[in-house]
Amino acid sequence: MPLTDPNLGLAYGWTLGESGWHTGMDANLKRLGAVVGLSVTSRTTTTPPASPAEGDRYIVPAGATGAWAGRTDQIAVWIAGAWEYHVPKVGWLAFIAAEDRLAVYKSSGWSAGVPV
Repeated sequence: MPLTDPNLGLAYGWTLGESGWHTGMDANLKRLGAVVGLSVTSRTTTTPPASPAEGDRYIVPAGATGAWAGRTDQIAVWIAGAWEYHVPKVGWLAFIAAEDRLAVYKSSGWSAGVPV
């Protein structure tokens, strides 16, 4: 049975030949692709786009609707035809393209950020 690292939530520690390795590793790679070098389109878009491109990422704002409802501050990633969500950890950095700012996630939520 694999363990889970506390920072990115990646599974590790499978025993040789253990069942489920392939799905666990797929999930690890998708998570890494979503959060490493994090750059999002926007953090003010409250409605998921009707036709997102593969890999589009957004920080879900308060008051979001539709598939994003109840996901405030999470990273929404469009991958393989569906939204996936990642809960940020304190210290994560994200470039917000719509604002040309770099923001950090703190215990109180995403910072206002600094222009870059």
